[in-house]
Amino acid sequence: MTSLPNIVVLTGAGISAESGLKTFRDSGGLWENFPIEDVATPEAFSTNPDLVYEFYNLRRRQLKQQTVQPNLAHLALAELEGYLGDNFTLITQNVDDLHERAGSQRVLHMHGTLRSARCLTSGKAIPWENDFDAQTLCQCCTPKSAMRPDIVWFGELPMHMDEIYQKLSHADVFISVGTSGQVYPAAGLVELANNVGADTIELNLEAGDQHTNFNQSIYGKASQVVPQFVHTLLTSLKDK
Repeated sequence: MTSLPNIVVLTGAGISAESGLKTFRDSGGLWENFPIEDVATPEAFSTNPDLVYEFYNLRRRQLKQQTVQPNLAHLALAELEGYLGDNFTLITQNVDDLHERAGSQRVLHMHGTLRSARCLTSGKAIPWENDFDAQTLCQCCTPKSAMRPDIVWFGELPMHMDEIYQKLSHADVFISVGTSGQVYPAAGLVELANNVGADTIELNLEAGDQHTNFNQSIYGKASQVVPQFVHTLLTSLKDK
C-alpha cells in the first residue's frame, strides 16, 4: 500500500452557512445584525463590554439550537480524517463546534471558539457552555479574575499559527473550503502550500479572492462539492 498523503484542510464560514450560521460578509458588515466594530475588536470590549458579552452569549445560544447541526460537508471531512488519521489536519476560521460534532478530532481553531471562555489574567481557556459576563469569575487565579470570550478579535493574532505553519510545511495536499480568501493570515496559507509543492484545491460557492493561487477550483454548495470531492479522493487513495 502506498503511504498516505499529508492533507491539510482550511475551512471558513461557507461550510457552516448551510447549517444555519451566518457571517458578517453575508450582510454588509453586520454580524448577526451587529456592526463588527461594536462587538469584535479589543476596543469594543474596553468601551462596551456588556454588549460584547451579550453578542457572544447570543451566538453561543444559537449554536446550541436543535436546528444547527453539522451538514454533509462537515461529515465528509470527518470521514476523510477517519481514513488518514494523523496525516490529516483541519484548520478552521470558524468559532462554532460543528466539525467536532461531526466527528473531527484534529481541529485547530485559528479564531477561537464560542464554547470556551478565557481568563483575562492568566490567558487560560476553559470549556464554557452558558452565558457569562464581567461578573463571572475564573477558577484558575487567586484572586479570581473576570473572563472574556475565547475569540480572536480583529487586530489580534490568530491562534495555533506555529502548529499551522508546521503542518503546512509537510503538506502534500491543501484544500480550502468555503472561505472568501480575504482575511489574513488564513488567506495566505495557499501560497505557503504552493511553496512546498502541495496540490492546492479550492472548494467554494464561488471564486474567492485567492482563486488564482489554486491548482484546481470546484464551485457549488459545500454540502454537495465537499462530499463529492472527498468520495473521489478516498476512492483514489484506496485503489493505490
